[in-house]
Order: sequence, then structure tokens, then C-alpha cells
Amino acid sequence: MNHLKSSIRVKENVRRRNFAIKLALLIVLEIFYAVDTVLTPFLDQNEILQHVLRALIFLLSANVIFALGRFITLNIYLRQREESKVQPNFVVGIDRIETLLNVIAVLISLMLAFGIRPLEFLTSITIVAAAIALLTKDYITNIVNGLIMMFSDQLEIGDKIQIGRHVGFIRDITLINLVLKNDSGEIILIPNLMALSTDVVNFSKNNTHQVIFDSEISSKNEVHLDQLEDQLTVVLEKYPETVFKEGAQLNVIERKAETLLIRYQFPIKTGEKPIEIQVKKEVNQALINWIHELRKA
Repeated sequence: MNHLKSSIRVKENVRRRNFAIKLALLIVLEIFYAVDTVLTPFLDQNEILQHVLRALIFLLSANVIFALGRFITLNIYLRQREESKVQPNFVVGIDRIETLLNVIAVLISLMLAFGIRPLEFLTSITIVAAAIALLTKDYITNIVNGLIMMFSDQLEIGDKIQIGRHVGFIRDITLINLVLKNDSGEIILIPNLMALSTDVVNFSKNNTHQVIFDSEISSKNEVHLDQLEDQLTVVLEKYPETVFKEGAQLNVIERKAETLLIRYQFPIKTGEKPIEIQVKKEVNQALINWIHELRKA
């Protein structure tokens, strides 16, 4: 059993204890509400307390049902994955669904606590509900897309991906955003709608990822990109076991009035962090030396 499975089972044991406590509390409240006890006359005279007790019973009942559904789903999944890799996305996905359902249960419980019947309330504000749904359609779309990614094996937590100009490791998948962390430690939030509607490059699926260098140089000088590419290729040839120099590319990605923005990128094996850092230093130094020589010329 791998570390992730062990961690999941430890957390599930804590959840089971909480489940038992909630179930016991639910039974006690149900007895006070439905069975004649010493407190029954007091409850009959206090209508507000009845509403609050009913709301608590509904909230605990919903929470127990959702938790039970989560336990069953996760146990089935872990048994199916007994000899294979467990995807953290799946665990995150069912946690997010349980949280979303519990939020809905809390809202309904608040209505019950104030003596409001949820069905009648929703029926009476149909037009308002339609307007709210129209205003929040982007959020709803993000939530749906987030759930799709959570239960998909195309993008997993820990993968290194590129979305547009952003490159980084997936640190979390929420109901609203895809959370990336780039090589410099910056956190990037990508809306789930954008993540599923834009071209995404997953470097972790083929055990390689792209290393990208962008440089801005003056267009007033005579620029020989072939010479620069040859100098950079010499650097990559030092690491034939890690860097794939055949996939290296040097392109001009933007032309301005006085400058050119050039990009040099090449594939490198994922997981070779110390070597990758060394390669980046040498390529950066080669770019600095070339730009310095260009300025002197």
C-alpha cells in the first residue's frame, strides 16, 4: 500500500469517529423531538425551540447520509485500486461534493430554524432564483468543470502543465480554480472554465516537460539567431541523458519597434531537478553572454 493510500485510511478513521458522534447526537435529538419525555411539555410551549431542534435534526441527518455515501464510494474506489495508483483527484472530488451538499443542507436548515418551508420559499422566489442562476452561470460552469477535472485522469494533482503562457505544477483543484505553482514559487489561479476551454500541455504524462527562456533584445543590432542556437545547443549536449536537444526551438515570438522577444525552449526529463537547475543556469549564462556580445558589437 502506497503512502497516499495509508494517509487516506488514517484520515478516514478520524472521519468514522466523527460519524459515530454525529449519529449518536442525531439519535438523542430524534428522541427528544419524536418521543414523549420530560422536555416534551416545554417544547410544545416553545415553537422557536421546536424549529431549531427540527433544523438540527435535518442538518445532522443530511450530514450523516452524505458522510455514509462518501465512505461507501471511497471504500469501493480503494478496493478497485488496491494494486494500482490512487488518484488524489478522486479523493478531492468526493470531498468537494460532500462539502457542496453540506452547504446546501445548512441553508435549508437555516430556513427550517426560522420556520420557513423550503419548497414554498423556492416556489415563491422563482423569478429571483432564475435571475440569480443567470448571474452566477459562470460560477456554476466553473464548478461543473472543476468536478469534471477532479474525476478525470487527464489532469492530476502534481502534474506539470502549461495553460496559455503559464507553466507550473498543479497544487489543488477547487470548485472555482485550478491552482498552479510555478518554478519561482508563485501561485497561479486558473479559472476552471479556462482550463477546459484552452489548449493544455501536460508534461507529466510523457515524463518530460518544457523548459522555457524568454529574452528581449534590441532590434537595432544585427541579430544572428543561428549563432545563438548553436551556442545554446552546445550547452544542451553536455546532458544527453536528461535533455532532448532534438526538440529544442528558438523562435521570435513578438516584434516591437525597438526590441525583439525571443523564446528558447527544450524538453527535459521530469524528476531530474538538480540537473534541471544546472542546465537552466548554464543556458541563462549563455544567453547573457550572447546579449552582452551583441551590445558590444
